[in-house]
Amino acid sequence: MELKRPFLLFLGDAADDLTVKTAAGIVDWRKSWCVGQWRLSECKADVHLDDMSPSDAKAQGAETMIVGVANAGGILKESWISSIVEALEAGLDVASGLHVKLEAFPAIGAAAKRTGRSLHNVRIPDRTFLTGMGTKRRGRRLLTVGTDCCVGKKYTALSLEAAMRAKGWDADFRATGQTGIFISGRGVAVDAVLADFISGAAEWISPEAETESHWDVIEGQGSLLHPGFAGVSLGLLHGSQPDVFVVCHEPTRKTMRGVQAPIPTIRDVIDLTIACGRLTNPDIKCVGIAANTQALDEKEARDYLASLTSEYDLAATDPLRFGVDVILERIQYEA
Repeated sequence: MELKRPFLLFLGDAADDLTVKTAAGIVDWRKSWCVGQWRLSECKADVHLDDMSPSDAKAQGAETMIVGVANAGGILKESWISSIVEALEAGLDVASGLHVKLEAFPAIGAAAKRTGRSLHNVRIPDRTFLTGMGTKRRGRRLLTVGTDCCVGKKYTALSLEAAMRAKGWDADFRATGQTGIFISGRGVAVDAVLADFISGAAEWISPEAETESHWDVIEGQGSLLHPGFAGVSLGLLHGSQPDVFVVCHEPTRKTMRGVQAPIPTIRDVIDLTIACGRLTNPDIKCVGIAANTQALDEKEARDYLASLTSEYDLAATDPLRFGVDVILERIQYEA
């Protein structure tokens, strides 16, 4: 996938910042690729770029507008159609990570044809996959798993890849969602793959490596204990065949996002991940906990992480706040 840069990020009428995690992820990891954000009047989200219209963005050099919203179900709201048409008419390509194809809306398809601009549907695979085989593959693999959705699995994986590379490790981030694909330019949104082929897609994302020392750092999705997304999480776990995994957690959240189910314990997630992961890798083990401590002050965060280390005998950190070296040290120790 090749998207023309720079980007204008469309936040639409998002109700909160979590709803625009696609836009936020691009800003956090590829801010230099962005010229601004476009928010409709009802929008309550903000990724802290300059606000501008498509015509203003085009004047600033923008080439592509990215629909930066990741809402429940990955739907494209009817109220956004006129805005997407406006972006096309301003001379921008449009890229979306939603479940529905942009051209499925006649007004958008007609505008793209009329203006000669391109439409990109990055969440929808452009290839088919085999079913998973569970065959042992050369190389090492790390998967981030979560106690819930939107707890930092992608950010943890990106942080680990960056730290591994900084230390001279042979490592690659493997994107499994639309935001990761926008950031890395490659990958498969596994939640858009037919259920029978999710594990096969995960095997394709993390293929046999050239050397045994190569690490694939695989972005996790959902949670094995989330009523809505456990199926995707399980297929990804079986197909990625991780040697090690890191549990991602948000300590102030009481219920899972979008449902009334309580947040499971970290122990619940560790035990279930090992029990299920042994199907394709009998030696799977947990090497760390990545906690999103944004809602805590520094002392509270450090005390909380220390309590996790004591309770679970695992490396515990906030990857964005304190780095991931303690997890890498644990990986080396386990190896």
